[in-house]
Amino acid sequence: MNTTPSKTTDLSKTASPADDPGKSTADAAVTEDPTATAAPTEATGKAEATDEAEDDDLEFDEPDPFTEARHGVGAGATAVVSAALGIVALTGAWSGRVAAERETLMGQIQTAGGSSAAQQISEIYGDAWHTTALVNGVFAVLALLLGALVLSSPSFGPAAARPQPAWIRAVALAGIALGTLGVLISAGMYFDLFLSLPEAGTPAG
Repeated sequence: MNTTPSKTTDLSKTASPADDPGKSTADAAVTEDPTATAAPTEATGKAEATDEAEDDDLEFDEPDPFTEARHGVGAGATAVVSAALGIVALTGAWSGRVAAERETLMGQIQTAGGSSAAQQISEIYGDAWHTTALVNGVFAVLALLLGALVLSSPSFGPAAARPQPAWIRAVALAGIALGTLGVLISAGMYFDLFLSLPEAGTPAG
């Protein structure tokens, strides 16, 4: 009995790239290096991170406008107060008048029992005069100190982003000038350099 050999498929044979060009192209595309497409994405991410860091630095370096405004308002108010105190030191304050009237009343009480004319002048007039000069001198010293504080404030603490306005420095200088003048006048009044106390004449006889 004759048998016909059956067809057998050789599984060991595999299609070569030459036999299937489409498959070889697809396999080459799949086996490409994945880092080739990831490189542009990584570069874009680094650029965005750099931009965000620069924006954060700019926001951090910008001064707060409200803080700068508060510093300006405080220095300006102090300068105005300094100039006002200097004017009060030259013209006199109600507190000085009240203190002078009190010294006058105390002098009248002390000399009511009988005293010499020189003692009455010293107790009633001299003490009130010196008290007024002392009160005016205190206002003058305060004006001088506040004006000097405003002018020297940029030298202490952190440096301000903006320079001090010119009008603040001008008003502070005016307060220093008025305070210095008030101190000199008050010292002259207190030590009787400008006007001396009246002297009682000797009774005729």
